Amino acid sequence: MAITQLSLYNDALRLIGERTLTSLAENREPRRVLDSIWDGGALDYCLEQGLWNFAMRAVSITASDTEPEFGYINAFDKPNDHIRTAGIAEDEYFNVPLTRVMEEVGFWFADIEPIYVRYVSKDDAYGYDFTRWPQTFAKYVAAYLASEAVLSITQSDEKLRVILAIADTRLRDARSKDAMSEATAFLPQGGWTAARGGGGGRRDRGNRGSLIG
Repeated sequence: MAITQLSLYNDALRLIGERTLTSLAENREPRRVLDSIWDGGALDYCLEQGLWNFAMRAVSITASDTEPEFGYINAFDKPNDHIRTAGIAEDEYFNVPLTRVMEEVGFWFADIEPIYVRYVSKDDAYGYDFTRWPQTFAKYVAAYLASEAVLSITQSDEKLRVILAIADTRLRDARSKDAMSEATAFLPQGGWTAARGGGGGRRDRGNRGSLIG
């Protein structure tokens, strides 16, 4: 069965114990509650919870026009679709982790150029592409939606506790299955950075599998 916004909503409603929707235009309060959660960044939150292989992107980033006031020579804009960093390297094969790097909101700073970054992406061709999602991740997203919606729909603390436990179990299962599907894995030689942010000029190398778990 194809994963869609409607199928995720209905999986969430089944967990809550509510009647499912026939469409995303159905005039019911549960749909409006789920819409507010969806529009409030639910997918970004779920993508941030792991270094998902299906959403992994590798890019080469050149220095931006921003000049650091001191210290590192170059500033690098974070891509607009960046959710979570998996690794930053000095080379395009990600064999040499970049350890001399500093991070601020929207930027990385380093003395070399370019830098190579692997990150979880929310681009429509990566993390936002439902056709790339494994079923385990879809099940986690549905459980997360249910956990956020259940009190507004049912006012039941007991249902909330049950659904939170289900969401936690599904997240661990999704992470475990995703880790087993990694095409390439090795222990990093130095510390990776982790962050969130916005845009930058870059050369995209696509999904290469996670470098760290």
